[in-house]
Amino acid sequence: MTDTELAERFRDGDEEAVRTVYRRHSRAVMTVAMSVLGDRDLAAEAVQQTFLNAWKAAGTFDPEREIAPWLYAIARRAAIDVYRKESRPTQSAHDEEVEVAVSSPGIEQTWEAWEVRSAIDKLSVEEREVVRLSHGEGWAHPEIGGRLGVPVGTVKSRSHRAHQRLARLLRHVVEVAP
Repeated sequence: MTDTELAERFRDGDEEAVRTVYRRHSRAVMTVAMSVLGDRDLAAEAVQQTFLNAWKAAGTFDPEREIAPWLYAIARRAAIDVYRKESRPTQSAHDEEVEVAVSSPGIEQTWEAWEVRSAIDKLSVEEREVVRLSHGEGWAHPEIGGRLGVPVGTVKSRSHRAHQRLARLLRHVVEVAP
């Protein structure tokens, strides 16, 4: 089907043409929406709104023109509308917004975090992955074994060796702490 035929069928409300236009242009429309919004979920909402608006206005589309620029213009306006809607203050049905004080970590906390990160980087790849999954993701040993495709005993051995090494590497941090 040529672009002109597709545009004519789209203008006439042909469902297959609407689906084809979506398949051909949804990624580019998502790119336009992301460039305006910078948030994947909001951009997805703008994409839906774009194709809904395009479908509603299909009868006014001139099939002699290219459909892509027309869709991109609709996408830009839809993204701006989503942005405006999101930036409005919350309505009465929502909890009141509360200001929360955020404090940055002190020099000691930053230093300790740096030391821990440096020590973890000195572990073997296998030990580092066990530590990440265990402490970072909160997974239990059987889950880690399943994820890595190794027996639970291997996970326990790697975890034990990693923790022993970390204890040696971080001994100076514990000695300095008050």
